[in-house]
Amino acid sequence: MKQILIVEDEPNMRLGLKDNLEFEGYQVKVATDGKKGLDEITSKPYDLVLLDVMLPELSGFDVCKLARERGIPTPIILLTAKGEEIDKVLGLELGADDYITKPFGLRELLARIKAVLRRGNSTASQQVKEATIGKMQVNFSSYVAIVDQQPVKMSHKEFEILKYLWEHKNDTVSRYQLLEDIWGYDEQPTTRTVDNFILKLRQKIEQNPEEPQIILTVHGIGYKMLET
Repeated sequence: MKQILIVEDEPNMRLGLKDNLEFEGYQVKVATDGKKGLDEITSKPYDLVLLDVMLPELSGFDVCKLARERGIPTPIILLTAKGEEIDKVLGLELGADDYITKPFGLRELLARIKAVLRRGNSTASQQVKEATIGKMQVNFSSYVAIVDQQPVKMSHKEFEILKYLWEHKNDTVSRYQLLEDIWGYDEQPTTRTVDNFILKLRQKIEQNPEEPQIILTVHGIGYKMLET
C-alpha cells in the first residue's frame, strides 16, 4: 500500500484529502505545519508528499528546498492557491515534482498522484547507475555528486535532468521533451525553467561553462550531451 504524507494546515482541506485518499486505498499520514512536515519527510519513507505552500513555521517552498538539500528523493506535489508563473517556476526549481493550483477537482488530483507515482516506480526499477560526466562523478541511485573529491549540492531535478541527458547521450533532446518526461505536465511551465537548470548543471560539470563542451545547445530545439 502506497504511503502518502499530507502537509496542510487548513483543517477541512486536510480532512477532505485524507478521507478521499484513504478511500482510494492509500495509507495516509498528516502534518499540520511545515516543521512537522519536514520532520516526517526526513524521518520516514513515504511514496509521495502533498505539500501546501502556505504553511506556518516553514513554508512549503522551504520544506521542499530543505528536503532536497538533505538528499531526500521522495516525490513532492505542491498545493498552492497562487497561479502566478513565478511561484510555479520557483517550486519546480526547488525540486518539486508537480504542482496543482487550488481549487482543484479530486479527479485531477488523483491523476497527478498516479502519474508521479508511476514515474517514481519507473525510476526505482532501473538499474543502479554511476557515471563520470565532465569533472563530476555522479551516482544516480544515491543522489551523490562529487567534483574534485568534494561533494556538490544538487537538487532532485538537477539529478533527474542530468540522468536523462546522460541516458540520451549524443541525441538532441528538446526543451519540451525534458518538460514532458521530467515534469510530466499537461500544462507545461515556461521552457526558461529548463534553460535555468542547464545553466546550473554546466557550472558544475563543464571546465569552462561559458564554452560548454559536454551539454551543447542545439539552437531552436534544445540540448545534446556529448559522450565524455
